[in-house]
Amino acid sequence: MEPPTSSRLNSRKRRKDGSGPNGATELDGIPPKMSRRSLGLREPAPFSDEVEIDYSKPYIRVTYEEAMRGTPLDRPVRVYADGIFDLFHSGHARALMQAKNLFPNTYLIVGGTVCSDELTHNFKGFTVMNENERYDAVQHCRYVDEVVRNAPWTLTPEFLAEHRIDFVAHDDIPYSSAGSDDVYKHIKEAGMFAPTQRTEGISTSDIITRIVRDYDVYARRNLQRGYTAKELNVSFINEKKYHLQERVDKVKKRVKDVEEKSKEFVQKVEEKSIDLIQKWEEKSREFIGNFLEMFGPEGALKHMLKEGKGRMLQAISPKQSPSSSPTHDRSPSPSFRWPFSTKTPPSSPANRSRNESAVTYDISEDEED
Repeated sequence: MEPPTSSRLNSRKRRKDGSGPNGATELDGIPPKMSRRSLGLREPAPFSDEVEIDYSKPYIRVTYEEAMRGTPLDRPVRVYADGIFDLFHSGHARALMQAKNLFPNTYLIVGGTVCSDELTHNFKGFTVMNENERYDAVQHCRYVDEVVRNAPWTLTPEFLAEHRIDFVAHDDIPYSSAGSDDVYKHIKEAGMFAPTQRTEGISTSDIITRIVRDYDVYARRNLQRGYTAKELNVSFINEKKYHLQERVDKVKKRVKDVEEKSKEFVQKVEEKSIDLIQKWEEKSREFIGNFLEMFGPEGALKHMLKEGKGRMLQAISPKQSPSSSPTHDRSPSPSFRWPFSTKTPPSSPANRSRNESAVTYDISEDEED
């Protein structure tokens, strides 16, 4: 199936009446989905001694051109890839994926190399994972069809004929061994070598380097998880040091948590204070406005005082009787006399003249009241 072109992908439009997802149709450039069964295998790859091979048929190796055209024989192209596969990672899986996709119809055989004296001095027969763990990891890789146990480091013609190998896939970096600068030299000369590309940024050596670099961190973590110092090959002094560091880190974490909580508290207090200040300012403005409205120069209190003053003055001042009102006849009021005096004092000539010249004042009962 040809991959969809960018023009078809860019011109894809959503159609409400389409049959695909979101209204898309087959003409929109959406590649068809694969069946669920083809996405993965149900069982791990078998070992070579568990697979039956028909040795009655002669072993005829196909050429590279025939394999690229599609093998004329009624069988897939048998490609072999080997490695130690210690700490199996994505770089190993990608190399096996490249080997699987070298030809249109490929049967991938993977050999698990045993660490022995044949290997280069850089390995020295050391692996993190044992053989069974490494075999199990390779068996569960989806690109592998068959696994060869105890595979040799140097491939001999007998080994190639026994497993009927057509091509050997590996990266093009020379790998030296005892007495040889490149263990794949004779494979390359025979035209059976198919190079693959290494995945940059990840390798078993890189992973081990990370562990060694952060050894203290991993040791402390595993001690915390329940591993003993003997299992981790940690001395008594280092064990106590790791425990002390763990306690110090806990104290630092608590202090950091307290600092973060205090910062959050201060931030909340600041937000609350800002809200309170804003509310106080609003209330103060409202209070000042109400105060001025009540007690200001033109406030309601002044108008109330004026109105009350007018009413008081109106209540105090007597009302003038209308001119048309009839006059009331009043009875003559008795003459005013000084208290304690029942008789008229004797009049002397001076007093008599003074009384004659004085004006007699009469006070009525109403005026007296």
